[in-house]
Amino acid sequence: QCQRVAIARALVNDPEILLADEPTGALDTVTSVQIMDLIKEISGERLVIMVTHNPEIADKYSTRIVRLLDGNVIEDTNPFSPEDEAKECELAAKKEAEETEKYLEGFETEKERKKALKKKKEKAKMSFFTAFMLSAKNLLSKKGRTTMVGIAGSIGIIGIALVLAFSAGIKGYIASMQDDMLSGNPIEITESTYDLNALMGMMESSTKEEIIKQPNRVYINSLVEYLAKMNKDINSLMIENDITKEYIDYVKTLDSSHYAAMLFGYGIDLNANLFVDYKFNKASLAKQISVNRLTNMYTAILQDSDFKDYASYVTALAPSMQQLPNNMQYISEQYDLVAGKMASGKNDIMLVLNPEDELSDLLLARFGFYTQEEFTEIIKKATEDGYDASATAYRDSFSYDELLDEGRRITWYPNNTVFKELTANIMGTEIKSIKYNSEVTDEFNLDGAVELNVVGILSPKDTIKFGSLSTGIFYTEELTNHILSVNEGSDVINYLTDESNKGILEASYYNFIYTYDYVGYDKAEDDKTEAKGYVGPTMNIMESMMGSMTGGSNAIDFSKMKDTFVRNLGGNNIPNSILIYPNNFDEKDYVTEHLDAWNDQGEHDITYTDSLALIISIINTMIDVISYALIAFTSVSLVVSTVMIGIITFVSVVERIKEIGVIRSLGGRKKDVSHLFNAETFIIGLLAGLIGVGATYLISIVVNLILEPLIGYANIAALPFTDAIVLVLLSIGLTLISGLIPASRAAKQDPVVALRTE
Repeated sequence: QCQRVAIARALVNDPEILLADEPTGALDTVTSVQIMDLIKEISGERLVIMVTHNPEIADKYSTRIVRLLDGNVIEDTNPFSPEDEAKECELAAKKEAEETEKYLEGFETEKERKKALKKKKEKAKMSFFTAFMLSAKNLLSKKGRTTMVGIAGSIGIIGIALVLAFSAGIKGYIASMQDDMLSGNPIEITESTYDLNALMGMMESSTKEEIIKQPNRVYINSLVEYLAKMNKDINSLMIENDITKEYIDYVKTLDSSHYAAMLFGYGIDLNANLFVDYKFNKASLAKQISVNRLTNMYTAILQDSDFKDYASYVTALAPSMQQLPNNMQYISEQYDLVAGKMASGKNDIMLVLNPEDELSDLLLARFGFYTQEEFTEIIKKATEDGYDASATAYRDSFSYDELLDEGRRITWYPNNTVFKELTANIMGTEIKSIKYNSEVTDEFNLDGAVELNVVGILSPKDTIKFGSLSTGIFYTEELTNHILSVNEGSDVINYLTDESNKGILEASYYNFIYTYDYVGYDKAEDDKTEAKGYVGPTMNIMESMMGSMTGGSNAIDFSKMKDTFVRNLGGNNIPNSILIYPNNFDEKDYVTEHLDAWNDQGEHDITYTDSLALIISIINTMIDVISYALIAFTSVSLVVSTVMIGIITFVSVVERIKEIGVIRSLGGRKKDVSHLFNAETFIIGLLAGLIGVGATYLISIVVNLILEPLIGYANIAALPFTDAIVLVLLSIGLTLISGLIPASRAAKQDPVVALRTE
């Protein structure tokens, strides 16, 4: 049987000549005859040259016998003459040419014929597919071990895949919030802003000066010097933007398809011109007084309570009316209309609730929804122990109908109605001044006045976490345009902007800064007293509207404060702020590119604030850093699995040495043997990668099911398909690397020794 196998190995590559060295050696007579009959049959198709010491076999089977003695030819039973040899060669060449031409019949072009001829002449080799199939069969014969190796090799892949899944999931969660966050963090352009990038750089590059310290001494940490340096640094980060009409016109050229809304702010503060119904208690007659006066009154009430330290923060805690973005569809996508209708004109205002359907008591009090008595009870409830709310006038809620009550008067009056020019005689000098009327009288001119009605109530949708509107009261762009058109050129604006009044205004401000225009109150009776100043009272109302100013301080920038007050009263029709709400995060890039193009034109630069981009960049950087650290940590298991697979492959080489010998004896090259084991490591790497990726997806499903109710996001663990492919390729690559040394060792095996190995 070994001889039959040897003959088969010799014939498998279809040789032209078969060399047989003592084919009947160590065989019995019967078997020898069988082998010789087989060789005789083979000689009918190809030349057989047999070496033997048995003259009987030679005489019986051979057609030509060449006898040798000590390496020399001593006899040739059928010697070739040169003529016969030449004729034989000619016939062989002719036969080969005919066979070649027949082989090339199906190829038309010369290029195809050359390629086919080259392929015909190629030496015998094992294809990678054959090597792959042999390795696959070997691994399938050891299913248990192959599965365990695949699982062990997948552990590192699972670790890295989970890190990438959570990293991608968290970034996806942030991305899902970005469009929502854009509404609450629009691109902002203001006259004064901070360079956020420089601020971040300053925070990261803080250094401390090193000094050589001597023993037995206490050194001083100069907090004053530190504060001075910080103040200097902060001031250096402040950027003043010159927002001109040309820049406003340029911003308006932005393609409207890339943003949902654009809001131009003019610095208007309605407190001085907005008048609401006020009652001491429910039985009192309603009077219309300004929101500014009502705010000062409640501030005074708070100053007499335990909240006196916080009384000055009333306007900050309960902001005044604000302008709506100019796209009601955009607002409807974020807020539910729970009552009434959407605002559509200058007479319409809307209430915006917080997610708990609440409005602050301070805000409602400032706009006359509470009586003075009710507001006093609110303070009592908050400060007095054992307060009995049931026995008082305290209320903790309003119905929609009460808030939408058209009978409640809220009126905006023009400057020329609420500010009256007066003439005063001071020390024999006639001086013009402005008186502020904080209560509606019969003298009020209704020309240009706007009756405002609360027409709708909005509540944030459950899916919105960062809306474009804060809690409060909002008016329309139409009212803003009306205010600008009516108040431009009003007496108070002309008075403030008249340079000839500058000295008088400054003197009046510093002399009468403490003369407030507010309503005193009596807790028992509806008794209101007023204290007014007529010399420079404009500055007094400015002080009350800009509560952050400190009286008598020479550090106050009077000119800047005056310009601010002019804006508060609607006296400047050039916006001092712009809010742009992009449609989504991708569209935001287009908006910022448009704004950057203005600076590229060489005009005066305008710095915009894109705080969301900075926040997202910082968050993503942190996620990446954490991901890299975790990947580096889990990569240790990859190294271990790579070494393990290398050992397993080496064991496989030892187990398949006999197979190696057979392949080599059949004409296989060293490269073919290497391919055999490279194919095996390829299959193991592919299996490990698929197990790792598959396990990651299963774990992700479980994790997402657990965490979705907690975080409200369904894909916090989401391995991207491209990352999955890369991980599978990484697994294959590592296993191929781990099998290089064992495969090389297998290729170097001596085929003779390999065949004899048991």
